[in-house]
Amino acid sequence: MCLARLLSPDDFGLVAMVAAITGFAPMLVDLGTRDAAVQKAQITEEEVSALFWLTIGLGLGLGLLLALCSPLIASFYHESRLQRIAVVSSLTFVLSAASCQHFALLRRAMQFQKIAVLEVGSNLFGAVVSVTMAFCGTGYWALVAKPILASLFTVVGAWICCRWLPGIPKLTTGVKEMIKFGLNITGFTMTDYAGRAADRIGLGVKVGARPLGHYQNALFVYDNTLGLLSVSLHSVAVASLSKLRDNLGELRRAWANALSAVAFFAMPAFALLAVTGQDFMIVLLGGKWVHAGTLVSLLALRGMPHVVERTLGWLHVAAGRADRWMRWGLVSSAVQIIALLCGLPFGTKGVAIAYAICMYILFVPALAYAGRPLGIGALDVVRVVGAPLAGSLVTTAIGFLLRYSILAETPRVGRIALTILICVPCYLFIVVWLFKITKPLQVARALARDFLPNRIQRFIGLGLQCEPKKV
Repeated sequence: MCLARLLSPDDFGLVAMVAAITGFAPMLVDLGTRDAAVQKAQITEEEVSALFWLTIGLGLGLGLLLALCSPLIASFYHESRLQRIAVVSSLTFVLSAASCQHFALLRRAMQFQKIAVLEVGSNLFGAVVSVTMAFCGTGYWALVAKPILASLFTVVGAWICCRWLPGIPKLTTGVKEMIKFGLNITGFTMTDYAGRAADRIGLGVKVGARPLGHYQNALFVYDNTLGLLSVSLHSVAVASLSKLRDNLGELRRAWANALSAVAFFAMPAFALLAVTGQDFMIVLLGGKWVHAGTLVSLLALRGMPHVVERTLGWLHVAAGRADRWMRWGLVSSAVQIIALLCGLPFGTKGVAIAYAICMYILFVPALAYAGRPLGIGALDVVRVVGAPLAGSLVTTAIGFLLRYSILAETPRVGRIALTILICVPCYLFIVVWLFKITKPLQVARALARDFLPNRIQRFIGLGLQCEPKKV
């Protein structure tokens, strides 16, 4: 919010051009070994050390390569300022590599509270310093510094929370197996990222920095919403489902409950964002981001199936079939690039619409393919997410009808509040009353009992008696 008011769309567009290239750093430098280390039944200290030094070497090599290629990046976009931005941004590769295995060990030990503190703390630290820099007039360098500072905080915090120190590496058969497994995961993440980053690269060349700046900030809101509602659960889901892979019936039940809860709460959130996006961006970031608000609404329509599609890694990793994950990444990226080529002649709005249509085509096949080794098919996916999707689409239609008719002249903040107050009961009526979907509400109630203080529980009527936890 602060950076959007202190900086211009051109500043965001410039950094987005380089970020589209450097954003794959955390995914590439670990070679998928974080998931491989969690998925492996037993692992030795020598094997973790081997993975650590491998990722450090890769991070240094990729950082140097980006710095050397910075003149080519500036020439590609016809923007000389990008050369210095690319050189400084190359530090993210080294910093990302330094914390990979410490995070893997924390995930393996199910220390998700510490991981959450590190992730929130790193973003807060990066945000505070970058806002201070922007206030002091540093311009786009405030945006360049933000991910570097966040990565630095993450490295320091990870080494404090996990006191493991790398030793002499030992290239065992287990290390080779983990690298092979991780390479397949990296194959997916890289092809998937290429499909998702191609829009910013194409728009940077086609429309320039200012329209790309609007698209980047809209995408920032969208990606953070997606990460909060789906992507952030990947570590927990993989660690939990991997422990059930010897009991497929229990694994399928746990998967269905988890995906149902994600879809139940995440899909209507994107429906509300689609309806209120234009008002939300102006209230949040200021009047100069009107165009970004329209893009947020279009991107949020994509979010309803996208939040489900992002969970495909739960099944691929739990099944130990990262090779299938990589193959799906190739198919998904190819389809997304075709969608980009179709939408690019129509500018940022055309790309957003094309990507939304693409996701509605992909999300059921994505999970059906991921679940095949575990006995999960397309009908299982539709059975789990069909009701929330139908309820969210109907709620979106009702919300747009209200926004452009009854609420058209209402002030922005009031329109957002009234839209939410009307749309939420509509969604609950469709999904809970018509489709009889209540399990996610029971999950939410159980979570509230675990986390809310007793005084608040009594106030909202949850009570203090909890069912005994299963060991």
